[in-house]
Amino acid sequence: MSFKRKILAAGIALALAAPLSVQAADSAELAQIREQIRQMKESYESRIQSLEKRLQQAEGTAGNALNKAGKAEEMAVQAASAPVASPSASAAAFNPEVSLILSGTYANLSQDPANYRIAGFMPNGGEIGPGARGFNLGESELVVAANIDPYLRGQFTLAVTPEDTVAVEEAFVQSLGLGNGLTVKGGRFLSGVGYLNEQHAHTWDFVDAPLAYQAFFGGQFKDEGVQLKWLAPTDTFVELGAEVGRGRNFPASDRARNGFGSATLFAHLGGDVGVSHSWRAGLSMLRTSPRDRAYSTTDNLGAIVENGFSGNSRLEIADFVWKWAPNGNPGYTNFKLQGEVFRLHEDGDLTYGVNAANITGRYASAQSGGYLQGVYQFMPRWRVGLRRDQLDGGSVDFASNNAVLGQAAYNPSKNSLMFDYSPSEFSRFRLQFSQDKSRPEVTDNQMLLQYQMSLGAHGAHKY
Repeated sequence: MSFKRKILAAGIALALAAPLSVQAADSAELAQIREQIRQMKESYESRIQSLEKRLQQAEGTAGNALNKAGKAEEMAVQAASAPVASPSASAAAFNPEVSLILSGTYANLSQDPANYRIAGFMPNGGEIGPGARGFNLGESELVVAANIDPYLRGQFTLAVTPEDTVAVEEAFVQSLGLGNGLTVKGGRFLSGVGYLNEQHAHTWDFVDAPLAYQAFFGGQFKDEGVQLKWLAPTDTFVELGAEVGRGRNFPASDRARNGFGSATLFAHLGGDVGVSHSWRAGLSMLRTSPRDRAYSTTDNLGAIVENGFSGNSRLEIADFVWKWAPNGNPGYTNFKLQGEVFRLHEDGDLTYGVNAANITGRYASAQSGGYLQGVYQFMPRWRVGLRRDQLDGGSVDFASNNAVLGQAAYNPSKNSLMFDYSPSEFSRFRLQFSQDKSRPEVTDNQMLLQYQMSLGAHGAHKY
């Protein structure tokens, strides 16, 4: 074969071999792709199966959780419907407001306090007079108060007197959030009549109570009973109140019978005059029906006798307070003018010498009295005050017992001047000078030095 023929034959062979080589290469690549697709498919199927299993497990867990939640809700409903044994299961949740008032006096008196009396007015056995001479422990108070639950609040006040006697001054529960301006109080509490009566002694502006409070209440009037107050939804302060009580204390007496022995009505109005002035005025009435209200006195023969009164008693009170503070800020200087007028009517039967003569006759009286005081803070922490007390013996008719009990009319009076200094809102020192003419032809010149300390949580004082 010639050289040209060999070249031609080789070219033809290469041309025929090339498509076969390409076809073989394509077949191998396709096989590889198919294998990869198969592997990916198996992998995705495996992952899908795994996800499906996890989904089933999650659904099962959710179902258990719903069942448990349903049971928990059912238990919560049962617990809520069960009676509550206490406001909190934990004793630590009981966190009351506890305060202690410490008070003491030094008294220099020109007359023997053992002979103190308010001439022309029926003795009431209460806290009257300046107290003993020399150093004395004043009335100390322990107060515990707290919200019982969202609906009630309680307060307990224990008083320790200078004679080392312990007495429950107040112990009451009071409604919270009753709505419509209503508040209900029940237990033993200071009555809402007048202005000063509802305030504890450590909030007074003078060492002692006015003569009118001593003569008509024996200090202050408190009782066991129920009080209802209504605060009107008006811009002007309007408060109406009523109380019914056992009638244990003067001018009532403990009758040891069903029902109530005392009843009160009172109304208070108040408001602002500009930004520097505010005021409050009120009218009150206390009605009692004492039975065998006993008292000791010296008759016109010089003998000490025990008498008893049974009948009706009605006490009317008018009170007024005016306060001034520049731009409503009492921090630097302020002034308060305060006064009350009392009128007492009593009628019934009076027994003279219940343990001896035992003579019963008619009794009727109409007596009055009051006080007016002004207190001026002339610089921070320093105050000066002046008070005038005046009683009117009025008319007292002992009827058939006039010969042994009737006395000439007398109008007791008293003037007091005080200075006090308060290092802080928790402490106060007070100096008071008084000229007391509670008895005819006798003037008791008194000098009283007092300290008052407040420990622990203490609520805001009343207006």
